[in-house]
Amino acid sequence: MGSRRIRQGADGMYEVAETWVDRCLRADGSLFTPGVAIWTPHWLGELRQTFLDNPGEFEGDFYARLQEQLKGSPPAVYQLMGEVLFVHFLILNRRAMTPATKKEKINLILGSSNDPSVMPDNDDLINALPAGIVNPGTFFAQNRPSGTGFIVELAEQLKEQRVKGQIGLIDTPWEFKNFAEALAFRSVLLTEHPGYVQPQRNAIYHLVFPDAFEGIVSDQHKTWIADAFSRCVKNPAPDVDLRLQQIRPVLEAEYADRYDRSLHLYEGEIRRQWDPKFEGYTGVTIGTDGTNDAGQSKGAETAIDFGTLSASLYLDAAFLQEVNILLQEKRQVIFQGPPGTGKTYIAQKLAQHLAGSPDRVTLVQFHPSYAYEDFVQGYRPALIDGQPGFRLTDGPLLRVAKRAQDEPDALHFLLIDEINRGNLAKVFGELYFLLEYRDESIQLQYSADKTFALPENLYLIGTMNTADRSIALVDLALRRRFHFVEFHPDQPPIHGLLRRYLDANAPAMAWVADVVDRANDLLRDDRHAAIGPSYFMRPGLDDAAVRRIWKYSVLPYIEERLFGDPGGRLAEFDLDKLRGIAAPADTNTDTETAPAVADDAADAGASPTADA
Repeated sequence: MGSRRIRQGADGMYEVAETWVDRCLRADGSLFTPGVAIWTPHWLGELRQTFLDNPGEFEGDFYARLQEQLKGSPPAVYQLMGEVLFVHFLILNRRAMTPATKKEKINLILGSSNDPSVMPDNDDLINALPAGIVNPGTFFAQNRPSGTGFIVELAEQLKEQRVKGQIGLIDTPWEFKNFAEALAFRSVLLTEHPGYVQPQRNAIYHLVFPDAFEGIVSDQHKTWIADAFSRCVKNPAPDVDLRLQQIRPVLEAEYADRYDRSLHLYEGEIRRQWDPKFEGYTGVTIGTDGTNDAGQSKGAETAIDFGTLSASLYLDAAFLQEVNILLQEKRQVIFQGPPGTGKTYIAQKLAQHLAGSPDRVTLVQFHPSYAYEDFVQGYRPALIDGQPGFRLTDGPLLRVAKRAQDEPDALHFLLIDEINRGNLAKVFGELYFLLEYRDESIQLQYSADKTFALPENLYLIGTMNTADRSIALVDLALRRRFHFVEFHPDQPPIHGLLRRYLDANAPAMAWVADVVDRANDLLRDDRHAAIGPSYFMRPGLDDAAVRRIWKYSVLPYIEERLFGDPGGRLAEFDLDKLRGIAAPADTNTDTETAPAVADDAADAGASPTADA
């Protein structure tokens, strides 16, 4: 059936892509205003100089920065940039960006001109906006300057080849690819970051030649697929797209009885055979060289530096990387473990690091009286025209979702502390469905006149105290929708954390780590009762402070855990006794680099203290 995707609306995407090639690459016309010369060498060169040769740091909002760069440019440059954005958005499905957001961003740029305009209500253009077939992840969005810049430079240099008589480039897939791969970038931005364009490059290959190139923007995914199904390749070639072209017909024949449409290589039963990060992976272990893959469809996990965060938290950077991958896979994770293991503190710091700003991180805490009306939406007392009444009010979930929708290029996080203390089925309601199906929308309980979908750039991190008996309230439906990350003192990343912190900040107090290890050994029959390290991860720790913490925080907690124990075991946890018999620190103890983790309830800007 070929690599052209057969799905609702996809035909419209391919038709508009063909129109773009005919009008704008073969000729110098326009997508928005047929017959007007917009994609000319002159305007492409001017846009390159204005936009790509003045990149700055691209901090903050891409579109605001773009408006500043284009200020004072001729209207044709604004229209060209709007059409470049249209092409850039074309392959993105609803999960990556909603049609309304695509149109809004295009009109934002068109409307910034001295002669403002809007995207025409052409049926072909409007119908193509929601038709995208790929959700390329956050890396694609975060590097939007490079992606759109590649379209500009590719078109400009294709025009030059046309003048030289090389018009066949747009007719032959492999000549086109060889030209695009060998493109000598001229702009400051693309010269400095050549690797950032690869996802857009792969998107263009599929849009221009949908029957020759797979609709995959990740180079790494292409390689994994080619390696996993190498048995299907009769004529090995160094070009991965040539190998994929041989693999597709073999797989289509093998799965012919299961699919009556174009075979999607991301179908679960197929993806399990090639993607080692996919749940239920059944293939062989695939080695990678550890380098960043600019086309990774899961997004920015390979492009984020965790070194500084790792050092500040005394946690292994590989652990933080793993959590980020889990977030990219399901968009939801829960940190679970005994109190004092730093679940909330780490969640806050990680979310702020990934989001790039504390303003994009919202914290709520569940409790037994928390309800759907508190979390999602409900009627609240309010003065209406001076009279007492009730007004439909959005809860934190809808407020955060709105901010995420308004800022689609940024990551937003909702942290749910003590998630297992609420009646989860009651609090989440129909959100259970949206947690699993991010590309779907649903009617909310109090807003039956409109539908709601969870934005793709909204991530949820929950924390769960496993020492709390209410853990039984976490049902299987919720467990299936979240990845669960263990925070236990007897295993990484928490194992050895206190010792690492004390070695770096209070070497004379290293004996405290021995005492805590000894106490946890006595509690080994109930690992959820273990003493977390964050009780003692605080500045100015000395003997007196340790005694206060032990007497007023640790011992009451242990006594509660041992309630009803006839053996009088509490005496075994006397601080002096434990300090006297605690074994010396094992020099072979886990020494992975880890950060000073704070108490689950610690303020994001304060040193960690023990949680109750």
